[in-house]
Amino acid sequence: KIHEKIANVRHDYLHKISTYLVKNHDIIGMESLQVKNMVKNHHLAKSIHDASWSKFKDLITYKTEWYGKQKVEVDAYFPSSQLCANCGYHNKRVKDLAVREWTCPNCKSIHDRDINAAINIKNEALRLVNGTVGTTGIAY
Repeated sequence: KIHEKIANVRHDYLHKISTYLVKNHDIIGMESLQVKNMVKNHHLAKSIHDASWSKFKDLITYKTEWYGKQKVEVDAYFPSSQLCANCGYHNKRVKDLAVREWTCPNCKSIHDRDINAAINIKNEALRLVNGTVGTTGIAY
């Protein structure tokens, strides 16, 4: 019963957050992660499964079609966390997942790995749709 309750709470949350994002944004930019390959890393597998990344992506996909919105997938090999969102400098040292915060050697701006990657994914998604953004903006 406990496992069923946890699964139901997780499923409910994913539906609520995906509906919120799709209703409030015309374009959803997502990184096309290879979840099947990522769960082969036993250090990350439990966290990835707990977060239900594949289920979330499926919900976003069908809801964007349902509401007439647009989902843009940024290639998994796009270096979103390695590019400085301010100046575009490509810092290959950030490839290490242990680096959570870094300073750009070019423009000296300080980046949180995840926030910087989100900004870069947003910018790449906009580039992929050639700058056509509706009135409610883009989610990242």
